[in-house]
Amino acid sequence: MKQFRRMTYPYIVWALVLIVAPMLLILLYAFTTKGNDVVTTKFTLGNFAKFFSDKLFLEILLRSLKVAAITTIVCLLLGYYPAYYIAKCSETFKMRWVLIITFPTWINLLVRTYAWIGILEDDGIINTVLGWMGLGPYHMMHTELAVIIGMVYNFIPFMILQIYTSLTKMDGSLLEAANDLGANRFQSFLRVTLPLSLPGIISGITLVFLPAVSSFCIPNMLGGGQYMLVGNVIENYFLHSGDWNFGSAISLIMAIIIIFSMYITKKVDVTEKKEA
Repeated sequence: MKQFRRMTYPYIVWALVLIVAPMLLILLYAFTTKGNDVVTTKFTLGNFAKFFSDKLFLEILLRSLKVAAITTIVCLLLGYYPAYYIAKCSETFKMRWVLIITFPTWINLLVRTYAWIGILEDDGIINTVLGWMGLGPYHMMHTELAVIIGMVYNFIPFMILQIYTSLTKMDGSLLEAANDLGANRFQSFLRVTLPLSLPGIISGITLVFLPAVSSFCIPNMLGGGQYMLVGNVIENYFLHSGDWNFGSAISLIMAIIIIFSMYITKKVDVTEKKEA
């Protein structure tokens, strides 16, 4: 046992340096005023008051939650059937499809997002094809649609893989029993497959919603700096304005929202397991 405990020491040190220490710094900056030393730095709640008293910041927060929710719903609607189809394939084809789905994630996020700029811009691939049909061009870049498309493309593999994992664990004899009891395919799916895949759906929602609500790279590139989300505001105050105190306060607010979202999804998951 002592040897196993010693093996955890590097991880503990890594967690303290890269996780705990940055979070403590965020807490320190969020509840203090901007100062050059300990004497001039004072405790304050003004950073939070500034955020919640300004309608602009609240609008950006609501916009971020809306975009993340739409992204999550679209990923679920588009990702469920591929996950269901892959789960029904033979073992050889399962591995091939999983490889195809995960392959884009091996490419850097910036490169993947840059590719969508060439697709969505006014003289891009989509408008070129629409031009052949006598339609368009349609302005898609620097809009909410472009940001959502970029997020769905980048985050949908997480949804597919989570649902696929749940479906592969499902006992096939349950579907046979449902058929023996007179259930058609739709009824079997609604009463057997869908409930058993809920843990994967909940995990997929968590893995898509959380990075989507705090994303700053995709909105910055596809939104062109004109479509601001919370992640862009945090980036601006840390890197450009130099107001780490207010940026830390916004980061802490987002961390609380993310933790609350994880608690809700965990609660729903536990409730579904108890009912099952």
